[in-house]
Amino acid sequence: MDVNRNDLLGALARGAALERTEFLVQATTQLQRFLDENAGRIAELGGLTLIDDEPDYLSVAPDSSFRSRARFQDEVTGEWISETEVIESAAELVELYNPADVFAAFAEAAREAAGLPAEPTGAEEMLEVAGISPEETVTLDAGYAAAADEWAATQGAELESPTTPEGAAHRLYDLSLTFQERSQVSEANLVEQFEHAASLLAEHLGDIIVIDDEDERLTLRADGRLVGEVVPEDADGQWRRLESPEELVEFYDPTDVFGDVADAIADAYPHVAPEFDDEGGEQER
Repeated sequence: MDVNRNDLLGALARGAALERTEFLVQATTQLQRFLDENAGRIAELGGLTLIDDEPDYLSVAPDSSFRSRARFQDEVTGEWISETEVIESAAELVELYNPADVFAAFAEAAREAAGLPAEPTGAEEMLEVAGISPEETVTLDAGYAAAADEWAATQGAELESPTTPEGAAHRLYDLSLTFQERSQVSEANLVEQFEHAASLLAEHLGDIIVIDDEDERLTLRADGRLVGEVVPEDADGQWRRLESPEELVEFYDPTDVFGDVADAIADAYPHVAPEFDDEGGEQER
């Protein structure tokens, strides 16, 4: 096999691993900031159940730690077993959950606690609630996160003193939606950065199939772009093309994408990935 090709594949795998690590660091920082800013509200509310969709369960306790429940079937006895895990840090949580899903769960839980109407997440509805007309809106761009930070800074005094649990839940709901959008923007930017870096290597390798399942396909193209197709649950079997980072992060966690890219390369060319001994240590090759 061409040694140069092996070097390129190895560099691509390492690049994917580095991007995954960077994403986890950024996601952890963002989630921890959100938890720190809302620690008082979460404590006042007595915690929240974020996900309760059998078998998935996730809740946040008054001290901002999390409880996750896993349910699995014992292969020997056939019995279903439930295990509850305490997740004490944001770093642990982003290893297990897509941060955008966590923020969405906070928003939904706060909405329900506040007794708000079902799914008030449409743009026009949210603008109407905020008293903003469509003519006053602007298109979100790369400066959105900074603008949101400035907005939050100007709202500090008002957000510090909710008078009732319902008021705290309402404000936490709005804030969760803001952070969900920011998380998606951050994830899309990270995917775009990876595509730019990968383009320098992928052009020498051709298309790499990352996922090829019945309801999803993901390919790293020779131009470095990640493109995919999925069958959304509500699409009645119709495939949807994912051709931009913004579309991709609607369905994929970048952490998983970068890991899947590295796995696809390692499966095709095992020698480019480090080998591990039985104790988990890396062996010299």
